[in-house]
Amino acid sequence: MARVLVLYHSTYGHIETMAEAVAEGAGSVEGVTVDIKRVPETVPEELAKASHYKLDQKAPIAVIDDLKDYDAIIIGAGTRFGSAASQMRAFLDQAGGLWFTGALIGKVGGAFTASATQHGGQESTFQGLHNFFMHHGMPVVGLPYSYQGQMTLDSIEGGSPYGASTITAGDGSRQPSEIELGGARFQGKHIAELAKKLHG
Repeated sequence: MARVLVLYHSTYGHIETMAEAVAEGAGSVEGVTVDIKRVPETVPEELAKASHYKLDQKAPIAVIDDLKDYDAIIIGAGTRFGSAASQMRAFLDQAGGLWFTGALIGKVGGAFTASATQHGGQESTFQGLHNFFMHHGMPVVGLPYSYQGQMTLDSIEGGSPYGASTITAGDGSRQPSEIELGGARFQGKHIAELAKKLHG
């Protein structure tokens, strides 16, 4: 059995929804097991509540050593001024011990993200997350153009060859579209298939 971890941080629930779609796609591959976990919230609870963070997320909290137990790691985090949200970066910064021992070498990596606007820093966020994978010796897998949904010009949609994504609007009112969720499922399945070939 190949094991896939979908690891995410979600402030308002958009990335949580995308994570569930990624996991659905990965879980559709026979011989693959999938876990969804989230990183710890670093914003004080009182401030998070005042800022209307979605605090009732059901995914368990991950610890950094969890990463070594999986054959593929798919990371989701919102874009913050062109970088992944600080909560995710703080979590990944704890991976020095895994790097030192080479614990993640050869595992498959992929990422997904969200931003408020159509060109809100998604590509630079992907590049930062991809850098993490590459420093750990992990092959990086995006969202191939065989997922035709990302080619549409009929509506504004997330998605790029770097990974699945969604656009939330400045007030967070826009939820992931069916095309965006389809991209998340496609990417999850694609990564799971590759992980199964390498490790199954």
